[in-house]
Amino acid sequence: MANYQLYRNTTLGVTLQDTLEEMISQGALTDQAAGKVLSEFDRSINLALDKRINKKGKLSTYRFCDNVWTLVLKDFNVKDSNQSQHNTAAPSSQIPPVDKVKIVACDGKSASQA
Repeated sequence: MANYQLYRNTTLGVTLQDTLEEMISQGALTDQAAGKVLSEFDRSINLALDKRINKKGKLSTYRFCDNVWTLVLKDFNVKDSNQSQHNTAAPSSQIPPVDKVKIVACDGKSASQA
């Protein structure tokens, strides 16, 4: 499985990058160590989303261009598979269903060949 850097643009990814940059500027971390942290972030978030999250929705439209899929789903639901097994999450931590969601997915075969 290829580890894409798409999730670095999420709130979590941007916050991590800001923190790493601050640590580098203070001399608490090297550029090489920060790069390893970001690589581990990429690997971990891709793995977590692949294994832990159950997604369900009705496909409205799709497009495949330059090895990138763009999907628009209606009536989209996301469930944490660990939450349903253990029933430990508080109701406020559940993700509410949404009317429409856009998913952009990269072709893993192309990334692994590069």
